[in-house]
Amino acid sequence: MAEDEHRPRILVSNRQRAPIDEGALVTAAIECLRGEGVGGCELSVSLVTDQEMADLHLRYAGEEGPTDVLSFPMDEVDEEGVRLLGDVVLAPAVAAANNPADPSAELRLLLVHGILHLLGYDHEGERERAEMWARQERYTGVRVP
Repeated sequence: MAEDEHRPRILVSNRQRAPIDEGALVTAAIECLRGEGVGGCELSVSLVTDQEMADLHLRYAGEEGPTDVLSFPMDEVDEEGVRLLGDVVLAPAVAAANNPADPSAELRLLLVHGILHLLGYDHEGERERAEMWARQERYTGVRVP
């Protein structure tokens, strides 16, 4: 089996205008997936405008206004045997408002947050939250209080 078959495939769709270091996002995604023991998979990452995010947020969560990240799990296997993990949608403008001092760190954090949700992590309870936040910090170096 070739090395590429074990490497996560990250597909980025940038549909907004803010400058983004897509390479840093791909690296963060790969580090998170490998750290979680997920190799040969495909992950879609979409960078969207506030308006597109607000539309998605209303349609899928029933909540008004844009949010910073949404995850849409698939966890299917395609005809070539590749695990399709799902989609993480990020709103860079919302991320920048969350952390104006370091918006790129915030985007990496949100991406990892979304990936962890796709992998089944949640933060409803205090214990689950602590575990998820520790994993986010491990993969991004960003501490969330």
